[in-house]
Amino acid sequence: MDGEQVAGGETVANWDPHTMPVITEVSGFIRFTDMIDGQTITRQTDELTGLSSLVVLDSAERTTGGKDLRPALKIVDAQGNDVLIPGTDMPAQYFLPGKAIVQLEDGIQIGAGDALARIPQESSGTKDITGGLPRVADLFEARRPKEPAILAEISGIISFGKETKGKRRLVITPVDGSEPYEEMIPKWRQLNVFEGERVERGDVVSDGPEAPHDILRLRGVHAVTRYITNEVQDVYRLQGVKINDKHIEVIVRQMLRKATIENAGSSEFLEGEQVEYSRVKIANRDLEANGKIGATFSRDLLGITKASLATESFISAASFQGNDSCPDRSRCCW
Repeated sequence: MDGEQVAGGETVANWDPHTMPVITEVSGFIRFTDMIDGQTITRQTDELTGLSSLVVLDSAERTTGGKDLRPALKIVDAQGNDVLIPGTDMPAQYFLPGKAIVQLEDGIQIGAGDALARIPQESSGTKDITGGLPRVADLFEARRPKEPAILAEISGIISFGKETKGKRRLVITPVDGSEPYEEMIPKWRQLNVFEGERVERGDVVSDGPEAPHDILRLRGVHAVTRYITNEVQDVYRLQGVKINDKHIEVIVRQMLRKATIENAGSSEFLEGEQVEYSRVKIANRDLEANGKIGATFSRDLLGITKASLATESFISAASFQGNDSCPDRSRCCW
């Protein structure tokens, strides 16, 4: 507690690095929802301790009757009425993803701050630098992952709307009362957020590798630079290879050289045209100095191959690769 006296060597905090707890904000009684043994959950017993726990089945492991069910833990009062999350009109209900572990029984009393369930975190297996090099290539080529993580498009409060047969409706309601954002997410995707939780723009909502293009669009240039740098460094640190961040940042800078014009304003650019970022910044500065409207644009993230071929110098592009197409450009330039 704040102000409490502690002795040297005394434990002040502990945690389980292998699981993420689901913690309740309210007190009340547990009520199981859509938790049917053999359809959405299975009971497992530890041979060493003899303790049993409930494990939520993945959508792929469920029977036909359990695929459309959503296992959840609801908090009710002594009369069986829903307990609301403080400061909201939403009931305290916690939907459980696949592989979530529940060691509580239906109907028991719990207090605010108690752990309702544990969600196992994927552990990174043994990797070597050879296996990691394709990951570096994917990052520098700005390739989009096959099943990327879903990021929050706006800041607000999470809630879930009406579902369809195979998808759930994720709703993010801004705290300022503006238009909420809705997105349909397949039920097999594991969500990292719960109803009533507050998220910021760009926060990870579901599992999966983050797409650099989404990070750039939602969080900005500094965030995507930091992400690519850290991901590349993780591969080399695994084998004790030290690389200064500046070498990676120089490459990322080249990947971010281009921008796409969204509104030309009073400039000479065309809507949808891809131009050098430095060029549009200089043009906007001159336009604003003369009292004119500058162009609005969005930054682009290009792979190093495409970034080199998109340079204004055909000689520079030909020296990298794509030699067949570069001489065609040179005829136009001359």
